[in-house]
Amino acid sequence: MQLDIVVGFFILGAFAQLVRSDLRLPAGLYKSCVIFLLIAIGLKGGAALSSYSAATLLPQSLAVVVFGALLPLVAFPILYWIGRWSRVDAAAAAAHYGSVSVATYAVAVALLSSRGIDYEGYFPLFVALLEVPAILVGILLARGAVADANWKKVGHEIAFNQGVLLLLGGIAIGAWAGERTASVMPFFGNLFHGVLALFLLEMGRVAAEKLPDVRAQGAFLLSFGILMPLIGAAGGAALAVLLGLSPGGIFLLAVLGSSASYIAVPAALAVALPQANASVSITLSLAITFPFNVLVAIPVYLALVQHWS
Repeated sequence: MQLDIVVGFFILGAFAQLVRSDLRLPAGLYKSCVIFLLIAIGLKGGAALSSYSAATLLPQSLAVVVFGALLPLVAFPILYWIGRWSRVDAAAAAAHYGSVSVATYAVAVALLSSRGIDYEGYFPLFVALLEVPAILVGILLARGAVADANWKKVGHEIAFNQGVLLLLGGIAIGAWAGERTASVMPFFGNLFHGVLALFLLEMGRVAAEKLPDVRAQGAFLLSFGILMPLIGAAGGAALAVLLGLSPGGIFLLAVLGSSASYIAVPAALAVALPQANASVSITLSLAITFPFNVLVAIPVYLALVQHWS
């Protein structure tokens, strides 16, 4: 089992924070990396869409949407009944685990690329689809706490936040342009691993920065941040097998099920559930689940898929 080279930059960023180095990616560069990765993933997926029929994509897409809606329903009882969190905080955190981390997906795709393993080219569509249902389920789980929510504003944030807009926009442009995407792929394709490395350098620093919050929250936070990704990965892999996906596709859907959002969901819930303790959810997804996936789970998932395929 071997980690992809980009993971080394995540470790370097975490180490820099732990030794109190002044290393920090400029805010503008970090935002540029996020924009680049979202567009690059969307373009590649959009260009591949033309090779697949609606008869294939529609049932698979519906299944993935249902999967994304079910994951918060698994996470919520654990947080509410076992963790004894408030209903609002449990619902908010559960929504994070039904949605996805584009960065985690990017690391998984980079690993497949480095190993020369093929997968279904339309997977970025699944990434975009999984951003929405978990947020809606999380809001519904909070019930009375959102009675006065501005649903128009919430809907706008869900549909048009930066992550969803850039990813869907990239998919649409890629599907429209088809083979013409080759003209921009020297930039969005060849530089993908390098930009991902820079992004993970900053993510490692931010994750290490939140370690004191993990220690303060106790064993339950750490246990949930590792257990829930394993549950999501098992569900994702099982769904992928039922859908008849390739080994690469099984691996990617397991990774999507295992990941937790720390960009799109916090932005939407800041509008819908402003009373929720956002720092706890961010600590869970970014300081526990993201490092666990990048450093441990992703290579293990791939090894297991390759062993059983």
